[in-house]
Parts: sequence; C-alpha cells; structure tokens
Amino acid sequence: MARQHRGRRPAPPARAPYRGPGWQQQPALGVDVGGVIVALAGREEDTSFFGTRPLETPATEGVFEALAALTEGPFAGRVHLVSKAGPKVEANTRAWLQHHDFFGRTGVGVSNVHFVRERRDKAPVCERLGLTHFVDDRLDVLAYLATVDHRFLFTGGTDEPVADHLPDWATAVDSWAALTELLAGGDD
Repeated sequence: MARQHRGRRPAPPARAPYRGPGWQQQPALGVDVGGVIVALAGREEDTSFFGTRPLETPATEGVFEALAALTEGPFAGRVHLVSKAGPKVEANTRAWLQHHDFFGRTGVGVSNVHFVRERRDKAPVCERLGLTHFVDDRLDVLAYLATVDHRFLFTGGTDEPVADHLPDWATAVDSWAALTELLAGGDD
C-alpha cells in the first residue's frame, strides 16, 4: 500500500533536456569576482573591497582585455559572473562593475551577473547556465562544480600560494594572459 504524503510533494528528478544527434554544447564561461576580477585586499571577506572606498579597489591585471577577447571569441556572449556575496558586498560589487565600466569594456551582459549566498550554491547556477568552464580563486568552490568540465584555479588576484597538489580536474593559472591563451587556444 502506497503511503500518502501530506504537504509538499517531492520534486521529480531532474532530467537533461533532449539533445538531438550531432548536438554539441556551446562553450560557456563562469567567472568569480573576488580574487579573480577584483584583486583581494585580504581574506577576511570573500570579496574584500578596500574599507570605505570600495570603488578604488583595483581590478586584477589584464582582466578587462582578457574578458573582452573571450566574450568576442570562443565564448561569444556566453560569459557569466557568478559570485558568493551577502547584500552589502553584492551592492559594492554592482557599484564597482558600473564605476569601472566593466560591461562596456568587456562585452559581458549586465544580465549575466549572478549572486549566491553560499559558495556551494554556485553549482546549481553553473548547471542551469550550462557553464563548461569556470574560473575561481578557491579550490573548495571549484570542487562543488562537478557539472563544469574545465575548472581553473586563478592565483593572479591573491597573494596565497598554490596548493602543492591540485586535483586532476583543476588547472592553476596565475594571470589573465595565461588563462586567455589556454581558453582561446582550446588547450583546456
């Protein structure tokens, strides 16, 4: 005898959309903000903007040029920012992006900015967006992203050393120039 559930019904299992013969997924890039786009001033906060002057926080070297090249090239319009932030840091991040004309300089769409409250919550966003590549400065975040084929540990926006041993699913990169070369060349 089947047991009846009262209240909310469980969601049906997720199914991948039907992809016909010959279908090939378009590459789509996800990028973290703190330590990847915006240089970190310290690890006390996830995206640590400089105290009371968050708009003066520097960008990581080469980020605007790299994202412009990637947005026009292999990821044509499929670049998304996915950042873990509370309300205050989210507001600072949006203000920083506007102040630095991030969207005009990179070609990334304003609607391609996504915020989550917990690091692990980046995973369902990546899956929903169909991201094939992701760049983050935290290995623990990259570990959550099992549906992302190409995960890059970016060390160019932090002063922390790279782990001695990286899992085989992660590739360490120390600059936007190096990452752009990898992604534009297809050697991922």
